[in-house]
Amino acid sequence: MKRANFEPEHQDFRETVGRFVTDEIMPNFEQWEADAIVPRELFQKAGEKNMLAMSVSEDYGGLGLKDFRFNQIVGEEGYYQGATGAMLGITLHNDVCLPYFEEYCTDEQKERWLPGIVDGSLITAVAMTEPGIGSDLASMSTKAIRNDDHYVVDGSKTFITNGINADLIITAVKTDPKEKHRGMSIIIIERGMEGFDRGRNLEKVGMHSQDTAELFFNEVKVPVENRLGNEGDGFKYLVSNLAQERMSIAVAAVAAAQAALNWTLEYVKERYAFGSPIGTFQNSRFQMAEIKTEVDIATVYIDRCVEALNEGTLTVEDAAEAKWWTTEMADRVIDKCVQLHGGYGYMLEYPIARAYADNRVTRIYGGTTEIMKEIVGRSMGL
Repeated sequence: MKRANFEPEHQDFRETVGRFVTDEIMPNFEQWEADAIVPRELFQKAGEKNMLAMSVSEDYGGLGLKDFRFNQIVGEEGYYQGATGAMLGITLHNDVCLPYFEEYCTDEQKERWLPGIVDGSLITAVAMTEPGIGSDLASMSTKAIRNDDHYVVDGSKTFITNGINADLIITAVKTDPKEKHRGMSIIIIERGMEGFDRGRNLEKVGMHSQDTAELFFNEVKVPVENRLGNEGDGFKYLVSNLAQERMSIAVAAVAAAQAALNWTLEYVKERYAFGSPIGTFQNSRFQMAEIKTEVDIATVYIDRCVEALNEGTLTVEDAAEAKWWTTEMADRVIDKCVQLHGGYGYMLEYPIARAYADNRVTRIYGGTTEIMKEIVGRSMGL
């Protein structure tokens, strides 16, 4: 089914992003997978192509494009070519981190940070998760105690995407440890602050070129001017941005499923068994028909959700539905595609094998499938 929600300017942008992935990422991708990190220069090159923070006002060097379809294209083109881990840091920078800076920064903070976020010289990350608490953010123990004109931060975070490369860490802290949700605030911890240390670049099952780190804070002095918004409103800010974060994950999941379909369709046409292409066998045709149908249906739903996000009508429940169903669908699709590849599907020289490992985490980060179902269920009055 032809997609109808993109205008000519979106198609032009898609060509730019596609060429960027082909020219700048894919020739280096294997090395970055081995290194378990992309070079910081990748963000600067993306900034030169206007692929970062597209919604930021022209006053701060951005394009002023308040249109998530541009974000959608960046995510899709990376996944279509199998550059999953390498592109995750860019989509996190655009889709998850940027809204905090646009919505909750003072004018002074915007002047200080937004130009670098746009040009890629300042890489962003968000630090919520701590060892042992999972999705229970209200139980976090990282605290920031105010002392005159600064906070003293103590604690640790884990599973932080862009954790090694990041310059600006959107950090969830307890400014009132006696409270739960109402005691949370958001502060920006910057590269080089004394007492801020990065731990391991964590070794993961997939997403190898994406740096995912532990962060440690030992009496880090953070100026009060680095707090985002009001003290005690951190949980409200985190929740308000979750719908867009989950849409970003859903977009990536559908793109990953589409890529798996494309690779497998090519493979089953070229791979012969018993004198015929394996795609001509009835079981293969049925499997491919099921895969295509699921991907097409998911694409239509996600495109509609992106429209709703642009309109300001996407609900938390809509985003939760999109996130859990598309990530589960992508896992089903990729698993079927591995099976259709046979033994070659388990070889990393074939992109389907890497996709199999990379996609599994999408059912966990950004809120697990179980949490998403809980959100949807409660919205039904259950």
